[in-house]
Amino acid sequence: MSDKSFYLDTVRELVKLVKDNDLGEITVVADGDKKITIKGKVNVAQTAPVQVQPAAPVQAAAAQDEQTKAETAGNEVKAPIVGTFYAAPSPDSEPFVKVGSKVKKGDTIFIIESMKVMSEVQSEFDGEVKKILVNSGDPVDFDQTLMVIG
Repeated sequence: MSDKSFYLDTVRELVKLVKDNDLGEITVVADGDKKITIKGKVNVAQTAPVQVQPAAPVQAAAAQDEQTKAETAGNEVKAPIVGTFYAAPSPDSEPFVKVGSKVKKGDTIFIIESMKVMSEVQSEFDGEVKKILVNSGDPVDFDQTLMVIG
């Protein structure tokens, strides 16, 4: 396979990743000097890269989802992508929301870091944060319930 074919396939995969996950932008840096940015439709906040933690096993996430459904009632906010959950824009900052916070549709409620790209996640619901099911820095799986807004 030629280098051009390899790079074209990589670009296609990145475009698909941005499109499938409604990301605003993804930037990949390779070999220190090669950089590509693919832009989508949603705004994405970028901050300094953070160390990535391995994802939790899928079984644990499924068990947590079942327990969550039994314990809480309201609108579930699920992880749009696999990555690391961050409650605040930086370690020194206050969290975007806390239990009891009032949110409106479109408010930023957390960040998920995936492949060194920080993606702000906005609320799809108006209401009050009833429960936050993960801690800042926890790995999360796609479609895992992270928060309940009622």
